[in-house]
Amino acid sequence: MNALTFRRELPHQILAVLIGGFSLFVAVTLVWTVGYQLAYAGRIFPGVSVAGVDLSGLSPSDAALKLSQTLSYPITGKVLFRDGDRVWVASPAELGMVFDASASAMAAYQHGRSGGLFSALSGQVSARGLGADVPPVILFDQRVAYTYLQNIASQVDQSVVEASLRVEGTNVASEPGRLGRSLNLDATLVYLAGQLQSFRDGEVPLVIQETAPKLLDVSSQAEAARRILSQPLTISIPNYREGDPGPWTYDIAVLANMLSVEVVDNNGVAEMRVGLDPITMREALNDLKVFVDRNPKNARFVFNDGTGQIEPISASAIGRVMDVEASIAAINEALLRGEHNVNLIVAEQAPAVQDTATGAELGVVQLVAEQTTYFYGSSESRIQNIVTAAGEYHGLLVAPGETFSMGSVLGDVSLENGYAEALIIYGGRTIKGVGGGVCQVSTTLFRTVFMAGFPVVERYSHAYRVSYYEMDASGAVDNQYAGLDATVYFPLVDFKFKNDTSHWLLMETYVNVAARTLTWKIYSTDDGRSVTWETTGPMNTVPAPEPIFEENPELDANEIKQVDYAAEGADVTVTRTVWKDGLVYFTDRFQTHYEPWAAICQFGPGSDSPKKLARKNNVCLGSS
Repeated sequence: MNALTFRRELPHQILAVLIGGFSLFVAVTLVWTVGYQLAYAGRIFPGVSVAGVDLSGLSPSDAALKLSQTLSYPITGKVLFRDGDRVWVASPAELGMVFDASASAMAAYQHGRSGGLFSALSGQVSARGLGADVPPVILFDQRVAYTYLQNIASQVDQSVVEASLRVEGTNVASEPGRLGRSLNLDATLVYLAGQLQSFRDGEVPLVIQETAPKLLDVSSQAEAARRILSQPLTISIPNYREGDPGPWTYDIAVLANMLSVEVVDNNGVAEMRVGLDPITMREALNDLKVFVDRNPKNARFVFNDGTGQIEPISASAIGRVMDVEASIAAINEALLRGEHNVNLIVAEQAPAVQDTATGAELGVVQLVAEQTTYFYGSSESRIQNIVTAAGEYHGLLVAPGETFSMGSVLGDVSLENGYAEALIIYGGRTIKGVGGGVCQVSTTLFRTVFMAGFPVVERYSHAYRVSYYEMDASGAVDNQYAGLDATVYFPLVDFKFKNDTSHWLLMETYVNVAARTLTWKIYSTDDGRSVTWETTGPMNTVPAPEPIFEENPELDANEIKQVDYAAEGADVTVTRTVWKDGLVYFTDRFQTHYEPWAAICQFGPGSDSPKKLARKNNVCLGSS
């Protein structure tokens, strides 16, 4: 054998040695494995334990016996639950845990015998070298644990309590809110199951869910309420002047009844607000508004015919209007600041004409209309009413373009305002009532407006012809004035006309009691208008009905008194044409229907024939 041959044969010899060595290793390993399996056939491999109890070399039955004798955790173990200072301790068995020793022993036996050859061998080797603790097999009846935790929940859970504020008399009481708490049973069960599986004593956390109230603390609102009720509230008109209404004071008891506690949503956050209730305040302030509000009042003037200038006879007055909503807000804001003297929110309105105005500025430079009516035969009470009513219009101004309402200026016709009882037409009868004679004033204004050529917006005639309104200067009845009367019974019946000029109108009224005349004058600027008119006079006349006689127990026997006067019925149409610069400006027509009216006489009980008494006393015999 030469060297070359030796070099060729050497690798074959090494390969044979390697193969032989590997085969020997495999054979030895196989023999050891088979022998190890045979040695521990039916027994738990060395190093295997359950819950720390070594079960090496034991059969499953012996292992089960040992586990049942050794592991008393379900009975003697302690599981603790804690909520603050309160503690609950229970054994695993009380919580529904049952230890299955046989199943646990079998689990230990299966260690190193499952998962394929190499996995099984790895488990055997690992157990022998490092040890393997197999988890115990337990049965967990969650229904038992759930019942136990429900008992804890009944002690832990608490409902949400909202903070509260209430007024008791004039005292303010408040209570803070409280967090709501609720034991989450399912989440707590998860932690409990893990603790039981560990086979060790331990504490299981209670999973508490808290719910915050919408309002937790209202101490600041309670303090605000106490500030509001600390003293009476006084409200006043700003820039108070002598003669102004108020001030008004609300005592603490009244404020307590008006106090409002309201929970509102402020951008998703609940907020408690205290203050005087807006609804109650609105009612109270609306009552005051009647006294606070005042229309601006123009100055009143008379025209001096000698100088051609106007002279003030009554100063102008600033008007004011209460802003109720703004006043409510201002009062509540002031009270929250601790202020109890509060001004109302009032807007002032300047009058259109102050007492410094001149006739040239207003266009009041000359007399443009004047009419006189007569009231011969009027009683003293009727004359008093004429004087009182006419005085309401003396010196009054009517603005350019304004529709003037006579009733709105007249105001309340009452005894308190200087009127007396006199005969009035009411309910189809002429009776005694407050204000009889006022229609003398409305009729005079109507005549003046009619002759001046101003548009009449609203006018009502009397129910029957009244002699006062058709008298001429001699006191005789002139039929040309029939249909030129006007009545006012505000607010149901009104007389209105429009100042359709570009100048102010100044009205003056003069009552000459001795002469029994009422004169109405209008001063302004002559704009070139003139008036022509024609009347049909009374048409379709109907005689007055027969007199009516009524017994009046307040009268004596054979005493008779006429309380209503006869008048024939008629229809009258008056047509007016208003000219301006030689052209027809407008034409209007006033149609009047008068009912026939019976005279009425009253007599005392036991009287002779009423008709004889009427003839004897010359009453109820004809029209007035």
